[in-house]
Amino acid sequence: MPESALRHVVIGGASGLIGRALAESLRADGVRVTTLVRTPDQGADEVPWLVDSDVLDPAVLDGADAVIGLNGASIGRFPWSSSYKHTLLWSRVTPTRALARAVRELGEDAPHFVSASAVGYYGTDPGGPIAEDAPRGDGFLADLCGEWESAAYGAGDHARVATLRTAPIIHRDGVLKPLILLTKLGLSGPLGRGTQVWPWISLDDEVRAIRHIIDTGTTGPVNLSGPTRATANDIGFALARELNRPYLLRAPEWGLKLVLGSDPTESLLTTDAYVIPEVLAASGFSWTHESAEEAVRAAIGRR
Repeated sequence: MPESALRHVVIGGASGLIGRALAESLRADGVRVTTLVRTPDQGADEVPWLVDSDVLDPAVLDGADAVIGLNGASIGRFPWSSSYKHTLLWSRVTPTRALARAVRELGEDAPHFVSASAVGYYGTDPGGPIAEDAPRGDGFLADLCGEWESAAYGAGDHARVATLRTAPIIHRDGVLKPLILLTKLGLSGPLGRGTQVWPWISLDDEVRAIRHIIDTGTTGPVNLSGPTRATANDIGFALARELNRPYLLRAPEWGLKLVLGSDPTESLLTTDAYVIPEVLAASGFSWTHESAEEAVRAAIGRR
């Protein structure tokens, strides 16, 4: 749909990094934003949900142009114990099922359903490139994303569903957060080999891409990643350069395993996957930050 036609959007998970930025962007353009919250409602545009039940009243979505599901506990918290893996799964699948059920009940009048997922869907797959038609990979993250997306498609055959396979966000409160402290202390360097390819996207482009998907009515899986290839070393060295610190100390994979408490091949820190945003590129999307270095520079310069 043309951007001028967008009037009302419902967001679940609006308190997170992406949700806050997206809601701010939409409201700045005069779009009404209703947020789904897990606390008693505080204002006219907040609706409580998942408090006493995992069911969402479809009336909340009625008349909206789009509903966006961004819920999910942080995957940046370690270690991934069995209990926390359950939290990661529940916090994604339960809200997504609730949204899908409400969309399904609205039938043909349902809004465009844009549901979060992640590039973890592909697992670790050295080589590439990996476009949206690639099969699901192996490991916990891949299985998690598979269940997450299956929950979204529970909205039914009539529903317009897009799944956002988002790359790690290059932002002070995103993938850079654990790296900034180490870099400031002069303790940064290659993580494992350091040559593994890291999918990435800036927060600005993440928000712009979500809005582009809504505006164009895009459905199906969409890789939300930057347009150029970057390694862990590229991103780590760019951060060190911006902070004027050395990039010397290598963290071996066995050390990462001790810290993470899990197989490092399941960690974002050692993921090796050249994910390409084929659907976005084909739909005419243009990036504000075309390289990881540009995204790091923008993130570190922003206070």
